[in-house]
Amino acid sequence: MSNSSSRLIGVGVGPGDPELVTVKGVNALRAADVVVVPVMDTGERGRAEATVLHYVPAEKVVRVVFALNERSDRGRREAAWDAAGARVAQLLNEHGSVAFATIGDPNVYSTFTYLAQTIAELVPGTVVETVPGITAMQDLAARSGAVLTEGTEPLTLVPVTAGAAVLKDALGGPGTVVAYKFGRQAGEVAEALRETGRIDDAVWGSALGLESESIRPASELDGEPLPYLSTLIAPAPRDGGRGGKL
Repeated sequence: MSNSSSRLIGVGVGPGDPELVTVKGVNALRAADVVVVPVMDTGERGRAEATVLHYVPAEKVVRVVFALNERSDRGRREAAWDAAGARVAQLLNEHGSVAFATIGDPNVYSTFTYLAQTIAELVPGTVVETVPGITAMQDLAARSGAVLTEGTEPLTLVPVTAGAAVLKDALGGPGTVVAYKFGRQAGEVAEALRETGRIDDAVWGSALGLESESIRPASELDGEPLPYLSTLIAPAPRDGGRGGKL
């Protein structure tokens, strides 16, 4: 069904601290007819939903299940995606303006990318926009004192969901390396940091800005699994000493 008046806005709501939603993000959430928040099939309130509820009344928020916890059964995962896309398409046809709240930034490893592609097929003519959000690496840098980049240093961002090999390759190169979603491979990550001589200045964090926040030196990693959404910063080797304050 075509709907030329439909608008889908991906709003980055930051890593979890409600104060790290931009003014533009808050305005977009409040201006939308409906705010969709992705939830696990297990039903617990996610970070995006918790953040949104600081700014939007609960009756305007619609929870849509994405099989974010499903990594083994591709068929089940794709069925859940199809159902989620159909639900958002229905909301667009009913209301016209839908904001989708995503942790971090909607253009950085976000569920929103896939949703936008699905909506383009289901509701042709929909205008898709994004509002940038603070990323976990920016928040961790601020909270730990780790400087992400200086001068001409490159910055490499690596998701560790597929294993630590790509991270080890990045650590062998120049500049600062940031690892996302490395919690389940914490042991491999610590080993890669040690083998490349990058562990002393590295820092990791999880639940940034929340009550359960943890920010620790990577040298304390003992191989135990960490929360899935853990972030690591391994600053570039610098003559000026440590890259962070920890």
